This record gives sequence, structure tokens and C-alpha cells, in this order.
Amino acid sequence: MDLETRRKSRQLNLGGVKIGGGAPVSVQSMTKTDTRDVEATVGQIEDLARAGCDIVRVAVVDSEAAEAVRQITARSSIPLVADIHFDYKLALSCIENGIDGLRLNPGNIGSEDRVEMVARRAQEKGIPIRIGVNSGSLEKSILARYGGVTAEAMVESALTHIGILERVGFFDIKVSLKASSVPLMIDTYRRLASRVDYPLHLGVTEAGTRRVGTVKSAIGIGVLLESGIGDTIRVSLTGPPVEEVRVGREILKSLGLMEAGPEIISCPTCGRCEIDLVDVAERLEEAIADLKTPLKIAVMGCTVNGPGEARQADVGLAGGKGVGLIFREGQPRYKVKQGEMLNALLKEIREMSGQP
Repeated sequence: MDLETRRKSRQLNLGGVKIGGGAPVSVQSMTKTDTRDVEATVGQIEDLARAGCDIVRVAVVDSEAAEAVRQITARSSIPLVADIHFDYKLALSCIENGIDGLRLNPGNIGSEDRVEMVARRAQEKGIPIRIGVNSGSLEKSILARYGGVTAEAMVESALTHIGILERVGFFDIKVSLKASSVPLMIDTYRRLASRVDYPLHLGVTEAGTRRVGTVKSAIGIGVLLESGIGDTIRVSLTGPPVEEVRVGREILKSLGLMEAGPEIISCPTCGRCEIDLVDVAERLEEAIADLKTPLKIAVMGCTVNGPGEARQADVGLAGGKGVGLIFREGQPRYKVKQGEMLNALLKEIREMSGQP
């Protein structure tokens, strides 16, 4: 798909990153450190930035964490969002301490005059607010009305929170409606997408470990993006946040929504494969995980599809009997033995990407 067929939404500016209104889909993650530990949090933010993360969210659980935001924002190279629940004072502190965005639910941070106070200060500072609806924390009154967690219940929750901000004159809003059930998540986002024009932040919440969470996120986020819905994404995995960014970027690249970074084409191997292709492919993927240059790299195991795929790639390997033929820009270059394959591919990749 292309950017032109996406749902039309308002555009927000979050610390210099444009969201919605035709802007590229951005990739977000969240630190898994204690925000009160400034050094650990800044270190994780920079790891995420190097992996290609556009926006990072930090949990603000108390006044100490809100105060730490001042130091963290001063040292962060990418925009930060404060994740806040229940206490409007934490939101006000984070605004004063330089945060770029807020994630909160207006209905659970206090009375409407307190919401207005937060919205007014956010508006003065040009700080957007994400309303985050989660299937695990819907209001009891809504759960009672709908008999449990349903797409309609989640949409009503979102519209209720949106209404609170709109009534106080705040419209720099984006919305997420996350569920751990992929069908529920897809249904909910589709319903809200037809009701409002605010940018939508996509995610499958509590998606699981690397394997299961990657599959669930790719399906849920991918289905919506393919239908034109979604302006920013977060892959939620039980594991290092850098992996969330890598998976998120791969989702965007697979749909043609991002060109930055390499794409590895590798065969599944079969009885015709006479090299240890799995080892080469896995080590190559790890070695170039943070490369930003858009290269197509083919790692193929036999002579059936190998030469054809390798010729169509920027850099390619076509396996033979204990050896591999290295291709570059459609032309065969030289043969290498099993133990030399990874280094040969990395050499060609570095030369084409202009990196040492």
C-alpha cells in the first residue's frame, strides 16, 4: 500500500515528529527501566534511538519520576511521552519539566477542572495528549452496560475521554484502543476510525513474548495499516524494547510504508541446501539490525531460486555444495566457503551503505 490511500486524520506535532495528516507512520516504544533511575533510562532511550525508534514513552509513577523527567528530556535525542495515571499533578510537573507528549485518560486524573488545567498548560506548550483505552482497564459503568469487554464498550470509553478534552477546548489528541485479543483490537480501531478524525496509535497490548507477540502484533497492526488505518505504532513484547522497534520497523517495511533499513530475503532451506544457511542468515540479521540504509539482501541456499533472487537483490548469496556465490547489483562477484560467507556479505553491505 502507499501513504496516499491512508485514512485522513488531523496532524499533530510531537517534539518535532509529525503524526497523522499524511505523515509517515512513526514507531514508538516504552522504556522498561525505573524512570527515577536517570542513567538507566537515558541509556535505554539512546539504544532505542539507534534502533530507529521515533518516540519513547516513560512511566511516571510518582513525583520523583516526574522530577527525573527534567534530566531525561534534556539528554534524550528523540521525543518523550509521559505515561500518567490518576494524578493530574504528575502531568503538570512533566509539562514543566520538558516532556513532549502525555499519555493519560482524562477521566481518571481528577475532576474536570483539573483536566482543564492540564489541557490548558499542554496547549500553551504545544504538547499533544494520547488517550489510551485498554481492554483491561475499562470503566466499571461501561463494562456493566455492555456486559463485559466489547468493541462498542471500548469505543464508548474513547469517545467519553475525547469528549472531556473537547469540552475544555483541547483538540491535539491521538487515541489508542489496545486489546490483547487481535480480532477485538481490529474491530475496535475500525469502529473508532469512522467516528473521529484524530490520529490513531496502533498496538496489541500484552501481546506476549518475542515469538507470540511478534505474530499477534504483525497481524493486528498489519491488517489495520493495510486498510489505511493507523498513524503511529507500538509493538508490545515481553522482552527488550529494542526488539519492539525492530519488529515495528519490519511491519512497516513489509507493507511498503518505510524504506529505511535493509530487507533480508532468505529461503526456508530444504533437502537441496548444502550449506548452513540458517546460521549465516541469523548472524547476518543480528549484525545489520541497526543499519539504516535501504538495501535488499538475498541469502539463498541452492541453485533453484538462489541465483535469480540474488541477482534481483543489491547484495546476494546463492549457495552451492559447501560454497556460496556472492552477487552485487545483479552481477556474480566471487565464490566463498561456508566460513567466509557472513564476512563476505558484510563487506559488500558496508561498501554499498558507505559504512566502515
